Amino acid sequence: MKATSIFGGVQVFNIIISILRSKIMAVLLGPAGVGILGLLNTTILLISSLTNFGLGISGVKDIATAKDSNDGSRLAKTMAVLNRLIWITGVLGSLITLFGAKWLSEVAFGNSEYTLAFVWLSITVLLKQLASGHFVLLQGLRRLKDLAKANMVGSGIGLLLSIPFYYYLGLEGIVPGLVITALATFLVALYFGNKIKKQSVPLSIRELKWEGKGMMTMGFMLSLSGIMVLGESYALRVFINYSGGVEQVGLYNAGIALITTYVGLLFTAMETDYYPRLASVASNNIKANELINQQTEIALLILAPVLVGLMVFIDWVIIILYSSEFLAVNVMIYWAFLGLFFKVPAWVVGFIFIAKGKGRLFFWNELISNLYLLLFNIIGYYYWGLTGLGISFLVSYVVYLGQVFFIARTKYQFSFQKGFSKIFGLQFVFGLLCLVGIKILDTPWMYILGSVLILLSGYFSFVELDKRLGLKELILGFFGKK
Repeated sequence: MKATSIFGGVQVFNIIISILRSKIMAVLLGPAGVGILGLLNTTILLISSLTNFGLGISGVKDIATAKDSNDGSRLAKTMAVLNRLIWITGVLGSLITLFGAKWLSEVAFGNSEYTLAFVWLSITVLLKQLASGHFVLLQGLRRLKDLAKANMVGSGIGLLLSIPFYYYLGLEGIVPGLVITALATFLVALYFGNKIKKQSVPLSIRELKWEGKGMMTMGFMLSLSGIMVLGESYALRVFINYSGGVEQVGLYNAGIALITTYVGLLFTAMETDYYPRLASVASNNIKANELINQQTEIALLILAPVLVGLMVFIDWVIIILYSSEFLAVNVMIYWAFLGLFFKVPAWVVGFIFIAKGKGRLFFWNELISNLYLLLFNIIGYYYWGLTGLGISFLVSYVVYLGQVFFIARTKYQFSFQKGFSKIFGLQFVFGLLCLVGIKILDTPWMYILGSVLILLSGYFSFVELDKRLGLKELILGFFGKK
């Protein structure tokens, strides 16, 4: 519980930093600058993911296991192996970026103008991997306070140091800003990482191969899902840039951040509690079925009023988080928010594959879904621009929900209960009516209808949550303590 509260606070802090960074970028760089930044960042993230072999995941497990063995020599050797692998993979990613700079520029931007940018960004690939090595040690050794401080201080200093570059240099300050941010993160990670006592352990190449093979293999397999998501994201941004230019990429980045990052907080919060509970009952299909339905219903009840509210006031939200230059993305967001009604149940049901330890099934499920998500996005943008991306998001998650439901029903006898159908049907109608109202009504009637729909959705959610969680008692108890 203590660890959860620590990282809950870190997450909130990082979100605040993310919002501030997005606002600053939007005001100082505009859609074109945000688009360039997005293409550079996505390229570097993809290279890092392909070359770091998931050491940020497998390394934590191996360090924690070695620590729990109470064998000092084993822990020292595991730390030494991890350190060598971090350096090797970091240098590998950096060299690929350095020597492939011209090619990366041509792929991402359609020209060689950003070759020098990628040459400089090769430094960030190395710095990020070295920083992750220190984060892995802190997490594996359960030095959670130091890990939390490192995350928060690194994010804060990185933002503060990058602002002058964007303010004085504009678009020319993007690359220096990224480099200085990576350097700040590394130095902070190094400071906290050096608090850990390390033994000097001789390590031959043969030992490194033997000890490191398992760590790298497992890490790469665990990171495949993330690589697929990054690959789809990168390919789509490149396509948008080729078809519509960097300003369109910037608008898309802003829209998708609202859809997946800020609204996605609910998914992140749920995962912390939901996955362990599902894993504990995964062997019992009946109990797993009940838990999945319960989690889906609660998630929809919490999210639906938020989505309806955001749809009504999305123009204000965009101006507050970005600027009026980004208002062109609002129609994409309307359609995508309808897609989130389908993403919620699909996401909750999809966890059953991981909980049951069906890694291969999970991999193929994610691979297929990412392929048609990319296909739908390309078709959508080609014919209808940013609006088409919102529609493709909706269509993709309708298909994905059908896909995971079919697999779960076939393999684990899963079925949705009547409670889910009632909640989903009514809340989706509220969202659909909101979209229709936005399309056909002028101000102030659109806001009047929208406000009514927010109240109806909120009231329905409150009543249903009270039935399931005793919400009234929780609220009264909270204020009673005050």
